[in-house]
Amino acid sequence: IIGPRDLTKGLDLEGRVFLHSYDYREDPSNRLLEVLLTAPQVVAQWINMEHYFSTVDNDVYGSGSKIYHNVVGRFGIMSGPWSDLRLGLAWQTVMNGDVPYHEPMRLLTIVEAPRERIEMLIARHELLQHFYHNEWVHLVALEPDEGILYRYRPTGEWASIDHGPGSV
Repeated sequence: IIGPRDLTKGLDLEGRVFLHSYDYREDPSNRLLEVLLTAPQVVAQWINMEHYFSTVDNDVYGSGSKIYHNVVGRFGIMSGPWSDLRLGLAWQTVMNGDVPYHEPMRLLTIVEAPRERIEMLIARHELLQHFYHNEWVHLVALEPDEGILYRYRPTGEWASIDHGPGSV
């Protein structure tokens, strides 16, 4: 969540959220928001994808059980003496028996800032286009003047989020 501390004050976010205190009114050049979207969000996406893929298919995208790990050349691990290099996290890191420690989901970034300022940054950075247009990261803007949440769609358009009775 990128926005004023008041957005989350008093909420129990269960340790599942990265918080960045940000006020768009104090960032007229958009430079701070640009840094937040192209640095901490990128690292959060890496962490998120590593946990996501290691959880949903540990045999393919994870590194299997630690019991069989052998360090290879200080740059990777193998399962036993004859496997390919293994990717991702060990099964014990992401699972408690058959139950995942973390719910596998794609990263959601929420930004309190005018949508047109966010759009300028998306247009400027191919990496952000890749994240949002391919839905590797879900982006939501809280429009400050309206108090309405908008989800950024892969088409580059914004759709308001109905958070009234019966909505998800």
